[in-house]
Amino acid sequence: MSKKKFTYKDAGVDIEAGEEMVESIKGLVKETHSDAVLHNIGGFGGFFRPNLSSYEDPVFVSSVDGVGTKLIVAFKSKKYDSVGQDLVNHCINDIAVCGADPLFFLDYFSTGKLEQEVGYQVVKGFSKACKENGVALIGGETAEMPDIYSEGEFDLAGTIVGMVDRKKVIDGSDIEKGNILLGFRSTGLHTNGYSLARKVLFSEYEVSDYVDKLGATVGDAMLEVHKSYLPIIRKLRDLDGVNGFSHITGGGIIGNTKRVVPDELTIQLDWGAWHRPAIFELIKDLGNVPEDDMRATFNLGIGLIAVVDPKIADQVKESAAEIDEDIIELGEIN
Repeated sequence: MSKKKFTYKDAGVDIEAGEEMVESIKGLVKETHSDAVLHNIGGFGGFFRPNLSSYEDPVFVSSVDGVGTKLIVAFKSKKYDSVGQDLVNHCINDIAVCGADPLFFLDYFSTGKLEQEVGYQVVKGFSKACKENGVALIGGETAEMPDIYSEGEFDLAGTIVGMVDRKKVIDGSDIEKGNILLGFRSTGLHTNGYSLARKVLFSEYEVSDYVDKLGATVGDAMLEVHKSYLPIIRKLRDLDGVNGFSHITGGGIIGNTKRVVPDELTIQLDWGAWHRPAIFELIKDLGNVPEDDMRATFNLGIGLIAVVDPKIADQVKESAAEIDEDIIELGEIN
């Protein structure tokens, strides 16, 4: 009796599908490239030649992240392009608050069985956000890993690399007593707190249910794209008296802002200074979630905070208004 022959495809990995996926996304990827990108997709590494002419002491700044369980909402909704945007924008915000300009992005897409249209939509999201932020998508990895993921599931991770002149690094060291906190609105949950949000919202609703309070379906409200704050940060970062920025992600407003405030100082926040978006109120009321948990888990409608000298508050507001950004005074440093 002859032995059964096993192929890689029998084991659940389709090399041809992967190659077809690479071919299908080449155009999307190339649209993000500038003259600084030396090679197109397909090599063993991405090559990027930065223009250093405007830097005295250039420093690379990098960050890596994922989308978390927001992906489960995407699976349920069968909407896959927005999570790619989420990942790019989240990573960009993390280095932009340090004063860095993002240069290039690398992605990792892993799944049990590669569905080319799903993969294409995810990369389409990467490409859209990269173009919007002037970032090159110079490489990535698509991995088929049967038995790791259930059917229809995948995971994402991304790495952003940027650059800042060392003398222009924003690290919060100039923050002092009397500085004020100016907040910029989020577009919703962004990419944090989804384990709690899903547990509460899906206990009552299906992803396709329209909720009047939200003005949208549950799925659409939960998949609102994580906002990029790069434009407003670039607008404000060179103003004398802008002493720090915090990107509000996991850990909430206080948890993230503490990361840039010197240890000897404290944050005094007026929690009633702004109206929380409806999705946060719905989660709190429906799940009877304690206020402390809400504050430690979610951004509650504030995605970025600038810590500034009160003498330039009006100047900051005027600069923000030029790009239609609303500012909320949240509190001060003591």
